[in-house]
Amino acid sequence: MKVVLFCGGFGMRMREGAASAPKPMQLIGDRPLLWHVMRYYAHFGHKDFILCLGYGAAAVKDYFLRYDETISNDFTLTGGGRDIRMFSTDISDWNITFIDTGLRATIGERLMKVREHVQDEEIFLANYADTLTASDLSASIASFRNSGAVVSMLAVPPVSTHHVVEMGDDGLVTRVREVRDLMQYENGGFFVMKPDIFDYLHEGEDMVPHAFDRLIPQGKLQAQRYDGFWRAADTFKDRAELEEMFARGDCPWMLWDDNRNGAARKLIIPSQPTRASSLVAG
Repeated sequence: MKVVLFCGGFGMRMREGAASAPKPMQLIGDRPLLWHVMRYYAHFGHKDFILCLGYGAAAVKDYFLRYDETISNDFTLTGGGRDIRMFSTDISDWNITFIDTGLRATIGERLMKVREHVQDEEIFLANYADTLTASDLSASIASFRNSGAVVSMLAVPPVSTHHVVEMGDDGLVTRVREVRDLMQYENGGFFVMKPDIFDYLHEGEDMVPHAFDRLIPQGKLQAQRYDGFWRAADTFKDRAELEEMFARGDCPWMLWDDNRNGAARKLIIPSQPTRASSLVAG
């Protein structure tokens, strides 16, 4: 199953404490964020990737053109360094297509520019390339197949640490509670789609909210609630927290690594397509 990764944005919030490298190329441990996202999909057997490039395209291309398997795999070196025998590999069976989708294109516009690569697929996957999860992707795909929806998204609880204040007309506070306690869910950035999505995308618009707003009245947008591990790497602080998790070996998203993975939490499968009325679709 093909995987479309949107990795061409400027990532301005991430660049607060980092160099000018694109957000998906910021390191988590010894590999970039993009690699971690791709390894997640490969773990479930989906290794045909389409990278929607824009800002920092050269950095993404150069990384894979010069990819060094020895960084994350065991090997034996012989012949004074001339011969290397790998015990395992990361990307030798991956197929990666690099497509320039424009410097300032929206997610919807980037998706439209790779239409020819997915329009003949029954189902394809998509991701913002800046989020990590331990969710069961196979369960998500199975639920989507039974839903009748055109698009399914992973829906996660808000991750904000802020508090919501409820008050009366006189300004007196009646309740204070954490954002995460609200009965709302965020767009988690992991999508399962049918090529029918292109019937709902228009030039100059975005996937969220424009295409989704057309899907909702028809009951064609499914949300799969997930309360397990999920992290976005939107800011430098987010990446620093992921770096700290990696350093202490607490990496629940690394399902492919028996030495580092955590237990995946249960995916809550809806019995029918969800109209996403309670979603915060970012």
